[in-house]
Amino acid sequence: MTRPSVLFVCVKNGGKSQMAAGLMRHAAGPAVEVRSAGTRPGTALNAQSVASLAEIGVDIAGERPTLLTDELVRTADLVVVLGDEARVEPAGGTPVEVWDVDEPSRRGIEGAERMRLVRDDIARRVEELRVRLAGLGTDSSR
Repeated sequence: MTRPSVLFVCVKNGGKSQMAAGLMRHAAGPAVEVRSAGTRPGTALNAQSVASLAEIGVDIAGERPTLLTDELVRTADLVVVLGDEARVEPAGGTPVEVWDVDEPSRRGIEGAERMRLVRDDIARRVEELRVRLAGLGTDSSR
């Protein structure tokens, strides 16, 4: 049985997609292969994203933004796009789903409070996905 792979994508690959990847690695351990990438990657991670995950024991400080490629999409079992800004063209039949992640700044919430709300929304979605992926692994072994 092969482990499922998921690719998390946002525009800069410095915040939300890196958070999702870190949260999935933390929740699923080696049971899920996890990658993240950006459609127009920045040069560094968002410091508030890193700090908000560190608060709950998830370390993504060593990660770096990566450019999204067709190969990354093709080799994933699922692509998850975080937010409504990034666009991913399906490649090789890989399904793409979009998470409309909470954006507290639209409600005037900024700083660490904003990032905790974003983190918690992504964490909830990651846990739901982890359970779905575990079910796929069970089904494929039958």
